[in-house]
Amino acid sequence: MKFSADVSSSRRKSRKAHFSAPSSIRRKIMSSSLSKELREKYNTRSIPVRKDDEVLVVRGSMKGREGKVVQVYRKKWVIHIDRVNREKANGATVPIGINASNVVITKLKIDKSRQAILDRKDRSKKTDAMKQ
Repeated sequence: MKFSADVSSSRRKSRKAHFSAPSSIRRKIMSSSLSKELREKYNTRSIPVRKDDEVLVVRGSMKGREGKVVQVYRKKWVIHIDRVNREKANGATVPIGINASNVVITKLKIDKSRQAILDRKDRSKKTDAMKQ
């Protein structure tokens, strides 16, 4: 069911918008859910993943692997995690790209802007405001 006249429900246009999205929008699309402990602490379900966050892979062949995010490769829609790599035929090791939706953030790198995002997204404050 279509709710907004301003947004197209066409598959073709949705895919075009997704795959030709600029880096600023790709950042938001490449969000990961928070672990249960962080979810309780910050009252937020997910947040865009960034370098130096610690994550746990929960889906795919690398399931169960943990590590720090080394790179958020927005152009290829993947993140690179330390110790999640494979060896090539010539002996070189290359990082394996993991989709941001397949990981859970276990430890956040907090700075001023990140804290502002968490404060803005805090659901407990929103429910308190609605009660008043």
